[in-house]
Amino acid sequence: MDLDILIQILGATLRVATPVLLACLAGLYSERSGIIDIGLDGKMLIAAFASAATAAIVGNVWVALLAAVAASSALGLIHGFASISLRGNQLISGAAINMLALGTAFLLSQTMFGTGGQTPGLSADQRLLGIQLPFHSELGTFYQQVISGHSVIVYLTLLLVPLTWLILYRTRYGLRLRAVGEAPNAVDTAGISVSRLRYSAALIAGVLCGVAGAYLATAQAAGYTDGMTANRGFIALAALIFAKWRPYPALGACLLFGFVEAAGYQLHGNLRFESRELATVVEFLESSLPYILTVVILAGFVGRATPPAAGGIPYAKER
Repeated sequence: MDLDILIQILGATLRVATPVLLACLAGLYSERSGIIDIGLDGKMLIAAFASAATAAIVGNVWVALLAAVAASSALGLIHGFASISLRGNQLISGAAINMLALGTAFLLSQTMFGTGGQTPGLSADQRLLGIQLPFHSELGTFYQQVISGHSVIVYLTLLLVPLTWLILYRTRYGLRLRAVGEAPNAVDTAGISVSRLRYSAALIAGVLCGVAGAYLATAQAAGYTDGMTANRGFIALAALIFAKWRPYPALGACLLFGFVEAAGYQLHGNLRFESRELATVVEFLESSLPYILTVVILAGFVGRATPPAAGGIPYAKER
C-alpha cells in the first residue's frame, strides 16, 4: 500500500472512530451502573437531527451542540425512568428509544423543512470544522493529516478515554458506580442511593451520545439525513463487549472499526466499473463490509466477556 494512502486512511480512522468511541463510552457508564442500553443509536440519531436543525435555524454550531446534548439526554432520562423507576425491561426500553428517535426525527424534519427526512445543508460557519494544531505547516504529511486538522470533538473524545479510566478506577463516584453494577444490595446497605447513581449514569450516557450525534451532523457531514448513524450505536455495543467494559480496550476496538471503514472508503474511491449493476453490488458490499468485518473480528477475539453482574436487572429496595 502506498504510504500516502496509508496516511490518509489513518487520518480518516480518527474521524470515523470518534462517534463510535463516544457511544461506546456512553454504554460503558450505563452498563457499569447495571443499565443495559441498546438505545445508543437512537440517542445519537435524535442528537444529530437536533444539532443540524438548530444549526440551520439559529446559525450557531455551539447552540446546536447544546440542543443535541439536551435531546439525547432527554431520551437517556426516559430510558432511566423506564429502567430504574418503573423497573421495566431494559432491552424493550432501548429498542423503543431507537424506534422513537427514528420516527421523531423523520416527522420533525418533514414538518419543519419539508425535505423528506433531511435538514438543509449547513454552511461552513454552521459546522464544527477541523482545527490546525501548532506547527501544522512546518511538520510533515503524517502530522498534518493524522495528528492535526481534526474537529475539536475528536481531541476531546481521545482525552475522555483516560478521564473515564480515572473516574471509574480512581474516584469514589467510579467505585460506587462499578459497585452498583455488580451488587446494588451492598451499595444500598451502605446508605448510598442506587437510583441516583443509575440516573447519573443514564444522564452521562445521554450527554456523550448527544456529542456523538452533533459530531456526525455538523463535523463529519453538513446536515442531517435519515438514518445517518448507520447502526454505529450497535457497533459501539459490540466494541464495548470486546473491551470487556474497560476504557482503553474500548478505544482500540473503536479504532479498529474506524480503520476498516476508512479503508473501505479509500477502496470505494479507487474502483471503477462499467456495469452499473456490478457497481451497485460492490458498493453495497463495501458499505456493509466494515460492519461485518468488525463484528467478526470482535467476536473472534473477544474470548470470555463477563458483563456486570447486575446488568439488566431492575433493583427493588428491600423494606
